[in-house]
Amino acid sequence: MNINGKSRRQATISSMDFYRRVPKDLTEATTLGAFMSVCAIGIMCVLFVAESMAFLNSQIATEIALDDNVDPLIEVNFNVTMFELKCDLVSVDVWDVLGTNLQNVTKDIEKWQVNEDGVRQNFSGRNKKEKQVVQEQHRETLEQLHENGVHAIPLSNSEFPDYVKDNAIVVVDFFAPWCIWCQRLQPTWEKFAEEVEQRKMPVKIVTVDCVQEAQLCRDMKVMAFPTLRWFQDGKAELPDYRSDRTVAALVQYTERKLMISAKFQDWESKNKDPNVNQKMKSMMENSKVEPPGCQVSGSLLVNRVPGNFHILARSVNHNLNAAMTNLTHRVNHLSFGTQPKHLPRSKSRVLKHIPDSLKKFYPIDHVMYKSNQYHQAFHHYIKVVSTRFKVGSDFTLYQFIEQSQLVFYDATSIPEAKFSYDLSPMSVLVEKEERKWYDYLTSLFAIIGGTFTTLGLIDATLFKVFKPKKL
Repeated sequence: MNINGKSRRQATISSMDFYRRVPKDLTEATTLGAFMSVCAIGIMCVLFVAESMAFLNSQIATEIALDDNVDPLIEVNFNVTMFELKCDLVSVDVWDVLGTNLQNVTKDIEKWQVNEDGVRQNFSGRNKKEKQVVQEQHRETLEQLHENGVHAIPLSNSEFPDYVKDNAIVVVDFFAPWCIWCQRLQPTWEKFAEEVEQRKMPVKIVTVDCVQEAQLCRDMKVMAFPTLRWFQDGKAELPDYRSDRTVAALVQYTERKLMISAKFQDWESKNKDPNVNQKMKSMMENSKVEPPGCQVSGSLLVNRVPGNFHILARSVNHNLNAAMTNLTHRVNHLSFGTQPKHLPRSKSRVLKHIPDSLKKFYPIDHVMYKSNQYHQAFHHYIKVVSTRFKVGSDFTLYQFIEQSQLVFYDATSIPEAKFSYDLSPMSVLVEKEERKWYDYLTSLFAIIGGTFTTLGLIDATLFKVFKPKKL
């Protein structure tokens, strides 16, 4: 009874066998079957290796979502070279739709004087508020001062070259009649010329009207009115005079320049070594050259709203000459938020595995924007997109795309290099897409089963086709 019961239980369990065995006597081995078996093993191995590599090598996936960044401010990092704008005239202004309007931002802004090729020459210092010079007030009008004769001689374009060559030292006031600072300076300049004559200084004081003699002022590259320039032996000595506009200050400046010149000439006459003399002359000449351009760099903390920052010529002591303001510039660097190069090493390594299409953090670095004529400048329109990376660590950077357009100004407006920015409400989410282990195992089983079944069907079909027919 027990034996029969045990046999029935075994029979019941055996009936559930999915993998029933065919007796070996009922199977037949063939050459075709062996060939198909080798093919099956080869295909399984290839697919196994490919699937394992796909499992081990994760992929980068992107997703678009609303930007949930709640920071009220964003940092703008910039480094721009202005090729024909002197550092003392460069101003960085900020404006946005919330009403922010900052002129000549000074915090975290540095300036370098650069030559015609944009190479740094001298450190101009951190940007600072321009000091307003002292303007002397006079009771007499210019007409009253001219009653005893004109002491500040007006020169025309045709007279100017010969005059500065024939006179050892000439101090020139390049002015425009409409300039308010020039109007205030005129009595002071006339009294200064009279004082120089009374003291019998070897200096000629002259004026040039840049409205009447526009070509001369363009040749002299007069960018602001009034421009007070010292000429010695027919050559301009830069930088221009920028201190107080009083008779006493101007006389003191003239005496100091004459003293420096006299000391050099006295030293030159005593020194008999021609090589040393030549070296000193070269040093003196170089000290009289003022680099024409300015590299301005720094960072701005601005509101996360549409706005712009712009670089232009501005002075609290001058009226700018719109006809001589050239805004040719090169963007050495422009980025938003934390710069990738300042990230910790662990996060920098993550970026190496990100496609270049997702790393447009500074697409206009080292791009030149040349203005071939005056009264024009490039404006830059920038769309900033927040990009959150969740690959190993979680951090946010900012990509942007930019469009530039050459804008034309009227003859009286001062051009500006404008960088308008707008933050997108959408954010790009970059994640590392990894496969689950059970997905990997399922794929392996599918490869083994699918390959075995498919090649088994092919083998059966070929066996029937090529099986010898019985007579």
